[in-house]
Amino acid sequence: MSRFIQYDRNQQYLLPPSVDEWLPEGHLARFVVEVIDQLDLSKLTGRYSGSGSAAYHPSMMLALLVYGYASGTFSSRKIERATYDSVAFRFIAANHHPDHDTLAHFRKTFLVELEDLFVQVLALAQAMKLVKLGQISLDGTKIKANASKHKALSHGRIEKLEAQLREEVQALLKKAADVDQEELADGIDLPAEIARREDRLKALAEAKAKIAERVKERDEQARKDYQEKLARREA
Repeated sequence: MSRFIQYDRNQQYLLPPSVDEWLPEGHLARFVVEVIDQLDLSKLTGRYSGSGSAAYHPSMMLALLVYGYASGTFSSRKIERATYDSVAFRFIAANHHPDHDTLAHFRKTFLVELEDLFVQVLALAQAMKLVKLGQISLDGTKIKANASKHKALSHGRIEKLEAQLREEVQALLKKAADVDQEELADGIDLPAEIARREDRLKALAEAKAKIAERVKERDEQARKDYQEKLARREA
């Protein structure tokens, strides 16, 4: 009797799966989605016309970028891939998969609006006394340290704090743009000719046969070298 836990990647779900059940309650992705749900996105939604094909909702696209940048993922191509590979990104995208061109176009089109909205996200997180939003530090400033002595921030301090958050956001958006511009393939990028499973299996079989032939040639050469060595030793 097998001592291994059985698994089947082709097993069907008994009930439709919910991505909400896959993510821990206190996960950063949930916080990002909840914060963005509180924002006024009319400057984004108002830019979409009623004609043409349906577009991904700006709240989802914004959440993907904010969570991506907060977790250190700046490449639009990697964010697209993460909507397949990462539970957190799948949760945010609700099992949709915007391609990297769509993500990059969204960032470029709404760059000014995204900067303002991202600043609002960080300001809300800071007001909730979060030390960090993912990898983005929210408390490493002299402004905040000085302000902690007072019960309330003065108008001047608030402006300085917002300016600092804006600088942080501008740096993040610039890094994302630079990464997309200089994108280098990472991990595994399947060539188009083996994107389909049947073609992959055929290519794998051919590769396996090729490696086996190389191993056979190597072993034959090693045996030949060994026989010659023995012959020289006997001589």
